[in-house]
Amino acid sequence: MKAQQQQTYKGIRWQVIFSFLFIYLYHSVSGQLHYSVFEESRKGSVLGNIAKGLGLNVNDLSSRKFRIVSHVSEKYFAVNLENGNLYIKDRIDRETLCGSAATCTLNFEALVENPLNVFHVNVEIQDTNDNPPCFPDKIIEVKIIESALPGARFILQNAHDSDVGSNSLVSYKLSDNQQFTLGEKTSNDGSKTPELVLEKSLDHETQNIYELVLTASDAGNPVQTGTALIKIIITDSNDNFPVFSQDVYKISIHENMPINSSVLFVNATDKDEGSNAEISYFFKTISENAHNKFSINSKTGEVQTKAVIDFEEASYYEISVQAKDGGGLVTQSKVLIQVIDENDNAPQTSISSLFSPIPEDSPIGTVVALIKINDQDSGENGEVDCQITDKDTFKLIPSFGNYYKIITISAMDREKVPLYNITIKTTDKGFPALFNSKAITLEISDINDNPPVFDKSTYIAFITENNTPGASIFSIHASDEDINENAKLFYSIFNSDGEEVSVSSYLSINPVTGVLYAQRSFDYEQQKDFSLQIMARDNGSPYLNSNATLRICIVDQNDNAPMILYPAASETGSTLIEVVPHFSTEGSLVTKVVAVDEDSGHNAFLSYHFIQSSETTLFTIDYRTGEIKTACAFHEKDTFRQKVVIMVKDNGNPYLSATVILHLVVTDNFHEILPDISNRVNNIDSQSDLQVYLIIALALISFLFILTILIVIISRCKLSKSSTNFSSLNTNLYSQVDPRFLSQYNNGTLSLPYSYNVCVALDSNESNFTFRKPAQNIPVENLIDADSEIGKESSSDQVCVNFLLNVIDFRLHKHV
Repeated sequence: MKAQQQQTYKGIRWQVIFSFLFIYLYHSVSGQLHYSVFEESRKGSVLGNIAKGLGLNVNDLSSRKFRIVSHVSEKYFAVNLENGNLYIKDRIDRETLCGSAATCTLNFEALVENPLNVFHVNVEIQDTNDNPPCFPDKIIEVKIIESALPGARFILQNAHDSDVGSNSLVSYKLSDNQQFTLGEKTSNDGSKTPELVLEKSLDHETQNIYELVLTASDAGNPVQTGTALIKIIITDSNDNFPVFSQDVYKISIHENMPINSSVLFVNATDKDEGSNAEISYFFKTISENAHNKFSINSKTGEVQTKAVIDFEEASYYEISVQAKDGGGLVTQSKVLIQVIDENDNAPQTSISSLFSPIPEDSPIGTVVALIKINDQDSGENGEVDCQITDKDTFKLIPSFGNYYKIITISAMDREKVPLYNITIKTTDKGFPALFNSKAITLEISDINDNPPVFDKSTYIAFITENNTPGASIFSIHASDEDINENAKLFYSIFNSDGEEVSVSSYLSINPVTGVLYAQRSFDYEQQKDFSLQIMARDNGSPYLNSNATLRICIVDQNDNAPMILYPAASETGSTLIEVVPHFSTEGSLVTKVVAVDEDSGHNAFLSYHFIQSSETTLFTIDYRTGEIKTACAFHEKDTFRQKVVIMVKDNGNPYLSATVILHLVVTDNFHEILPDISNRVNNIDSQSDLQVYLIIALALISFLFILTILIVIISRCKLSKSSTNFSSLNTNLYSQVDPRFLSQYNNGTLSLPYSYNVCVALDSNESNFTFRKPAQNIPVENLIDADSEIGKESSSDQVCVNFLLNVIDFRLHKHV
């Protein structure tokens, strides 16, 4: 050992000397310094003068802060700033730094400032033979049966050398003996493995153990070696195989057995003794599924479950079991495991086809779904009974195999039931029985089988007249029980039967919303109501429609002022004169103001008022009927003239009115009113002086004539009827009014509390003065038919007088 150590130290010394010689041969290539040094060089060994190699002044190294920059190389190298030498700072072990790499290099940068410059330096670490070959185990144990034949080869362990190159080449040598020799086995990669070769037969009884020394040597200088002890054990010959108690083991087990449950024991025996009789059990041929489910105790041969056994995964397992004795002899047997099914799986329902949605008019017998029923159990455990809910609408019928069809057995109406939730219930015949259910949703699609329905069959809309054209006046709404396009409604209007004017001139309708719009302003006085048809049509194919009647009622507005029929206003604008006998008693009827209003209802309710009168105590007017009566009795010789302005107003809000001026003259002498007539004549600006003179002359002549006639008539009247009262009533009371028009307003506006006998001329427009005579229960038509009343109620004298008065009045009117 000491000789080997001295040789090792000599080798290291020569390597150090060689490294110094190699350092001085370094050169700079492309600005990079390269050094080479052997590992295990002593500390402080100089690699070279790095300052000279880099062309730096040694004296400037300190001032220019020359230093090595590397977190690895700084540990192993340093620079003497006084002389510029690069020396080894710490022990370098190539195997530690680079392992078994072919080359080992340490790189670092030399940094200098003022000016700043960086130089790259690499140091190659050369290998030295500082590691001997080593075996993994110091003792290599080899068992060889005594029956082994000469020439048998037994592979030994390789030795490992951490060095590289020639330092790692290993050769082997076996200590001297007569039983074994050393051989080598060369691998494809060129590596060599030592083998032990049997030269002579072995005898366990003669010698059962051999100990040999195996030496490994490298090719370094000096040579390094390593040794291992080979312990060869000669074992007894195992000439008896294990024997199983059965060639085939059969067993039945229930599924869902607990984990680690014992399935069976296998047993094998060996006639050998000692280790040759020690048997171990193993699974030899086993599927992956069985390997995951079962395990065997190598000592006892007990087969156990190591996972849940599921009949649905596998109902049968076949396993080969191997028994091996201590000598390595093996025999095998077969284990057959039958799994018994348990009812542990509920029936499963899967939807193969679902025809959803289906039209609501689908015929009876339409297939709506195809389902599959499956139970993973077997036998009765896998037999399934199936039924569905809603048996009034659907029926479950077998199709083929375990498939079933669901068909319709009654008509469907989406508007009543838009979708069905069908539950499929399945129950197997196991014990205990297991069941399952699955729900499917069947949607019913809409068809256009429902026409639109209006809220009402007849609508009544009240529209105030004088409405704004274009404004919305009413809204029609219809509904459709269908959905989507089948429920999308369009509205239109058309005339009712018998209508001559198109409704488009009156109304228009929004086809989508059903809002009606007025096309023009309505006039209650022209048309009070009308009816039209509204049609609602859906957007189905084919479409359905329905109609509703809309009655438009025009609501009256107070837009017409009262129209005074009597007394009629003069075309020239002059006032009218009524003569009242001075002997009229209190409450005597003087005249009656007749007016009408084209409006209706409250707007046509008229009232009569004096709005201007010189003597309000002489006459009164009934605000309901328009009758003007005396308020008191007059003296015989008193003559009164009174101008009254009569206003007729309606009951609207705001009200409208009309006025008329009337002169009431209380006198018994006709000539007393001539000044009034003259005043009326003087008020006419358009007459010439000649016409005035003619009129005055004619009036005087007529007055004298009439006065004579009046005296005669008065004397006769006193003799025939002492109780006759005279009052004036214009024959134009109803002559300008159509009787049908009067009957239309026979609602109190034109109430006729008195009946009158009227004496008129042939031309009704020529009479201006009348005489009143009370009559009982005379119809209105008799008041209008003046010709017939002349013959029945008047004497011949009275007719003549009235005729003359009318002629005079006609002439006065012509001239005035």
